[in-house]
Amino acid sequence: MSNTVLVLNSGSSSIKFGLFDISAAEPALLCKGLLDEHETKPRLVVKSPAGEDLFEKRREASDAASDHLFADVLGFIEGRFGDHRLRAVGHRVVHGGPDYSAPVELTEDVTAKLQALTPLAPLHQPRCLAPVRTITAIRPDLTQIACFDTAFHHGIAPPASRFAIPRRYEERGIRRYGFHGLSFEYVAGRLARIAPQLVAKRTVIAHLGNGASLCGLRDGRSIDTTMGLTPLDGLVMGTRCGRLDPGVLLYLQQYEKMSVEDVQHLLYHESGLLGVSGIASDMRMLLASREAAAREAVELFTFRAAQEVAAMATTLAGLDCLVFTGGIGEHASEIRSAIGERLDWLGVRIDAAANDAARERINDGDSAVDVFVIPTNEELMIARHCAAVLRTAS
Repeated sequence: MSNTVLVLNSGSSSIKFGLFDISAAEPALLCKGLLDEHETKPRLVVKSPAGEDLFEKRREASDAASDHLFADVLGFIEGRFGDHRLRAVGHRVVHGGPDYSAPVELTEDVTAKLQALTPLAPLHQPRCLAPVRTITAIRPDLTQIACFDTAFHHGIAPPASRFAIPRRYEERGIRRYGFHGLSFEYVAGRLARIAPQLVAKRTVIAHLGNGASLCGLRDGRSIDTTMGLTPLDGLVMGTRCGRLDPGVLLYLQQYEKMSVEDVQHLLYHESGLLGVSGIASDMRMLLASREAAAREAVELFTFRAAQEVAAMATTLAGLDCLVFTGGIGEHASEIRSAIGERLDWLGVRIDAAANDAARERINDGDSAVDVFVIPTNEELMIARHCAAVLRTAS
């Protein structure tokens, strides 16, 4: 009997999932899908690895709709893959705090500690942990494993990890953690297979999507990243502000009389591309728009991304390789081109034809920097981690 792992990747309004056979050295995808809880009628969609429709079910909106959808997922798996043994559920958990630098089995104690980190990722942490409680209620005997977005950056050291605030706060865990680690880890591994000669070189991976951040790597390890204590820092994002003068927060509270909750909502839900454009948080819509505000939002996005790549190059003492990934990084050739143009002084030269075709390597022959487009696969990375945890446990 083959062993499988169900991987859950929770987003702000939906949950991507994949069922992986972990019997071989490399997990193999059996099916994938989406749990969309924020439609009028929450739905479950399951597809084959090739994208063919396998199953769809809708539920009437209710407080228990998500619980029913998880039961539907498990029911589908048991019916379709009854000759496989479901060994575990793997979860992407955004924040692991100072204590968790590797995947861990989710006991009640671990889950409570992760729940306590919610103030550091209020938009993400509750969404990541809600499925844990639901599945525990449905299948209390099923092993659940947390894989952390912060873990890949756990080795970042001062000064890159440090804020210029009183040391007593750093001793309480107030430091730069970084996020998107599962994506960066996957892409770094893929780059090592594509171009092993670059592993020891100075590389920046740009994970550009609704959430966006950069990671500076050397020898395959994270040396610096743009996100900090929370997923608000760094680049301009779909609805998040990115790097911001702390004085803005003081002004909003002192003179605009905004509450902490109001400021939090503004920074997480009303800022970024949406806030600057006043049109949309979706880069595709902004690129298609003729409105000046849409162009200005796109310009700010590429300006800040290029600026932060240059900052990463300072940490790395140079730049040998630039990798684009994430929804925008993989699919928006205009954004890659605009960022490349701003980095011309660093030796970045992008080949227009290769870029338009989204080839794996998109730098031209005169480029001093190797430039790649590498699709990420967080679900596969989680499946690999879960397989390793289960092997160790057995």
